[in-house]
Amino acid sequence: MGYLFILLAAASWALIGPVAKFAFAAGMTPLEVAFFRALLGGLFFFLHALLFHRLRLDRRVLLPVLAFGVVGVAGFYASYQLAVAYGGAALASVLLYTAPAWVAGMSALWLGERLDRAKLLAVGLTLLGVLLLGLGAGGELRLTLLGVFFGLLSGFGYALYYLFGKLYFARYPAEAIYALAMPVGALFLLPFVHAWPRDLEVWGLLFVIGFVSTYLAYAFYAAGLMRLEATRASVVATLEPVLASLFAYLWWGERFSALGYLGAMLILAAVVLVVLGSRPR
Repeated sequence: MGYLFILLAAASWALIGPVAKFAFAAGMTPLEVAFFRALLGGLFFFLHALLFHRLRLDRRVLLPVLAFGVVGVAGFYASYQLAVAYGGAALASVLLYTAPAWVAGMSALWLGERLDRAKLLAVGLTLLGVLLLGLGAGGELRLTLLGVFFGLLSGFGYALYYLFGKLYFARYPAEAIYALAMPVGALFLLPFVHAWPRDLEVWGLLFVIGFVSTYLAYAFYAAGLMRLEATRASVVATLEPVLASLFAYLWWGERFSALGYLGAMLILAAVVLVVLGSRPR
């Protein structure tokens, strides 16, 4: 069930790019989409926590949750968009999915998770697969200092979700944590919002991003993290760019080169290795 929940989260996250593309075409900027994603996602989590009486948090966790809202929501969303601006979408995507390597290292240091050969091989296959996927997308990797910096920062911010989840989701309601952290992140992204959308179609796109790709995705992800080690979960979640590529092919007929398909196969192989590595010999 843990792997199924992470797979559902990856599929929900994979919709962000294809749906956001329509929002960009309607005139919204990436940071504006990020703001409404955090705002609407936080609203849905607040309503969920309120409805099921799971809104209360211990005072001891308030400061970490607020910090997570600043770093893990606003910082992560902003750094990824800046990586795209300074280094291009291909480089940003490749560096974002250095997250499994960050997770593996920090989980060994802070969570006491054992790094065996299967995990290290899976992380290596994932990084190589994402690199080939980026190269096979038809875009060139534009290596700039700021692009690499913000790309690595976004990968680190993405990794924090796994570590934060393992530390707090087992002890506190994930709905209450997100209900507080996401509006805090939205508040820090508010200065980048120049206009509120007036078109119902755009609001519909933002609803899909806020409800499916944020609320449902993080709910699935939190359920998966309660059942899996952080390193295993982060590797399985790298199915997101593979699924996003599948959606792009089905909706717009976008295709990869042979390198891209090889990268997708390596990511799938890493996921299979992680799943099989969790079973008794």
